[in-house]
Amino acid sequence: MTEVLYLGAGIAFIVGLKQLGGPRTARSGNRVAALGMLVAIAVTLVAQDIINWGILAAGLTVGSALGAWFAIRVQMTSMPQLVAAFNGFGGIASALVASVVVIEGGLADLAPETVITLILSTVIGAVTFSGSFIAFGKLQGILPGRPLVFPGQKIVNATLAISLIGLAIWAGVAGEVAGYWAVGGIALAIGIMAVIPIGGADMPVVISLLNSFSGLAAAAAGFAIESNALIIGGALVGAAGLILTIQMTEAMNRSLANVLFAGFGSDGGSSVAGTMSDQPVTRATADDVAIAMAYAESVMIVPGYGLAVAQAQHAVRELADSLEEMDITVHYAIHPVAGRMPGHMNVLLAEADVPYEQLLDLEQADPLFAQTDVVLIVGANDVVNPSARDDSDSPIYGMPTLNVDRAKKVIVVKRSLSPGFAGIDNPLFYDEKTLMFFTDAKAGLEETQIALKSL
Repeated sequence: MTEVLYLGAGIAFIVGLKQLGGPRTARSGNRVAALGMLVAIAVTLVAQDIINWGILAAGLTVGSALGAWFAIRVQMTSMPQLVAAFNGFGGIASALVASVVVIEGGLADLAPETVITLILSTVIGAVTFSGSFIAFGKLQGILPGRPLVFPGQKIVNATLAISLIGLAIWAGVAGEVAGYWAVGGIALAIGIMAVIPIGGADMPVVISLLNSFSGLAAAAAGFAIESNALIIGGALVGAAGLILTIQMTEAMNRSLANVLFAGFGSDGGSSVAGTMSDQPVTRATADDVAIAMAYAESVMIVPGYGLAVAQAQHAVRELADSLEEMDITVHYAIHPVAGRMPGHMNVLLAEADVPYEQLLDLEQADPLFAQTDVVLIVGANDVVNPSARDDSDSPIYGMPTLNVDRAKKVIVVKRSLSPGFAGIDNPLFYDEKTLMFFTDAKAGLEETQIALKSL
C-alpha cells in the first residue's frame, strides 16, 4: 500500500507540473501537486513510524500558517526573492536529510552508491542554499546588484573546487566523516563564490538554475534514503528547472557558461551610457499619451520590472479596457527575461485578470510591431534596447529583443533615464518617434486613463 500511495503521489506531481504549463489550469495544478506532496510526507512518516499524527498535524498547521502569511504579505515585486529563498530552503533540506543518514550510520558501512548519492545531495544542496541566499540578497538590495569580483577570484574558485573533489573522494573511499563535513562546508563557500560575480541582469537565469539544483539535491537524497517519491519529485523539479534555464539563456543569446562566469555588467556599461546620455528626449504628459493612443488602431503594451515595482498591473488592465471600448486592438508583448524571474510579467498580468489570449511571447509579438500604431512600454528597458540588434560593441549585442522601434510611435513610461539591469543606455529613448513619460508607472497610467476618458 505504501508503494501504491507513493506512485499516486508521483502521478500527482506529474499532473500538477503539466497543469502548471497553462494559466487556466495552473491553480488546480498547484493544488494537485501539493496534495501529492502531502500524501508522500504522511505515508513516509507513518510507514517509517517516525512521528505520530498529532505532531504531523502540528507541523502542517505551523507550515500552512507560515505559507499563508507569506502569500498574503509578500508583494509581487518581492516574488523573485521569495522564490530564491524557497530554492535555498529546498537545497538545505536535502543536505540535512543526507547529513542525518551520515550522523546515524557513518560512511564506512554504507554501499558505495549510497555514499556517492549522500555526498552529491550534500554538495548540491549546500551550493543551492548559499547561492540562493546570495541571489536573495542581490534582489533585495542587501548586496550590490552588480557583479562582485576581486583579483585572484578564479584561483580561489579553482582551489575550492579541487579541494571539494579531493575531500569528497577521501570521504567516500576511506569512509571519513570529517571529510564529509569538510565537503559540505566547502560547498557552502562555492555557492557564495559562484553567485557573487553574477549581475542583476542575469538573476532570472540564476534563480531558474538554482531551482533545478534544489530538485537534483532532492533526487539524490531520495536515492540515499530509498524514497521513490523524493526521487520522482526531485527529478521533475530538476528537469523542469534545467529546461527553463536553457530557454532563458537562449532568450538572451548567451551560453550558461557566459552567464555564470563572464561577470556581465561589471563595467557598468559606462562606455555605452556615456555616449548617449547628453542627447535630448521628447517628454510627454498624460494628455499627450492619451491623444497618441486615442488615434491608434492597435496598441502593444510591453511590461517590465518597473510595472512590478509600481504595482501598476491593475492600472494597465483598466487602461487597456478603456482602449478596447474605443475599438482599439490591445495586446501585450512579453519578453522571456522581463522582470527578475521567469514568468514574472505573466504572473503580474494574470493577477490583474488580463486575458491570456492577449499575452504574446517574443516570437508572436515581434512580427506585429511594424503594423502597430503605438507601443506602450511600462518599466521595461534592456528587453527593448535596439543596441542588441544594431550595435556590435554593445554588451547585449545578439540578445533577442522586442523590436518596438519598428512601430509607428513608442511611448515609454519610466521614472528616469537610468539604465536597466544590464547597466547600459538605451538609444530607443532618444528616437524621434519616442515619447518619454517620466512618472511612476501606476500614477502615470491612472492619469492617462483620466485624460483618455476626457477626450
